[in-house]
Amino acid sequence: MTDKKVLFVSSEVMPYLPENETSLMSFESPRMVNDRGGQIRIFMPRFGNINERRHQLHEVIRLSGMNLVVNDMDMPLIIKVASIPKERIQVYFIDNEEYFKRKATFKDEDGNLFPDNDERAIFFAKGVVETVKKLNWAPDIIHVHGWMASLLPLYLKKYYGDEPLFAESKIVTSVYNKGFDGTLDEKMMDKVLFDGFVESEISVIKEPDYSNIMKLAAKNSDGVIIASETLPDDLQEFLSSLEVPVLPFVPVFEFEEAYMEFYKNEILNLTS
Repeated sequence: MTDKKVLFVSSEVMPYLPENETSLMSFESPRMVNDRGGQIRIFMPRFGNINERRHQLHEVIRLSGMNLVVNDMDMPLIIKVASIPKERIQVYFIDNEEYFKRKATFKDEDGNLFPDNDERAIFFAKGVVETVKKLNWAPDIIHVHGWMASLLPLYLKKYYGDEPLFAESKIVTSVYNKGFDGTLDEKMMDKVLFDGFVESEISVIKEPDYSNIMKLAAKNSDGVIIASETLPDDLQEFLSSLEVPVLPFVPVFEFEEAYMEFYKNEILNLTS
């Protein structure tokens, strides 16, 4: 993987959020690529429960300042950056006061999903792409972790399909069992359609539950990694039907060789 560029986009990354399957692998997989000579960038949302002072986040003025349109609303994009202690790894944070200032990640204090989680996911996907464009950094692989990052494959393939910076990029989505109960906003499909998609491309999120959102991500990916030992039955069945490489579940203590082989032999060797 020497000098290969891998963009990691995740809902959650250790040590900025508590350890779970998603945040752990969102740290371990870029660390592995970095240790093996690859070039990496990591993006995650700047949730309000991330301690900016302790983690030494600071705004990158030259990358901030643009507005992103979400469902016909102009939303200012703020980019912050920090370094993971003891690792030579930088993390970029996508921020916006309306979407990410609240002191929680996905749910309110009563355990209810935030009603604008769908808009936060759209903003996050667009924010990542627009920032990578400003960095003028063309990734060989884009590896997506977590459901709040799950709209990125769709937007890269369709909305940004003519963007030359990503012409050679291959998208890998890790699918976890850790999702959410219920659905996101019932108007999520309309908000995505606002960006010019064809309804047949996104009809699976007519009911925007966890499985359907991950199906949409997988459908627009060049490869899929099953990142949990068990998945919802309908999601597992859908992944089995895909005509793209799918890496079966590998425990965290064995993942390095399996991921590297998958990247090199199944993803980077794909023809466009």
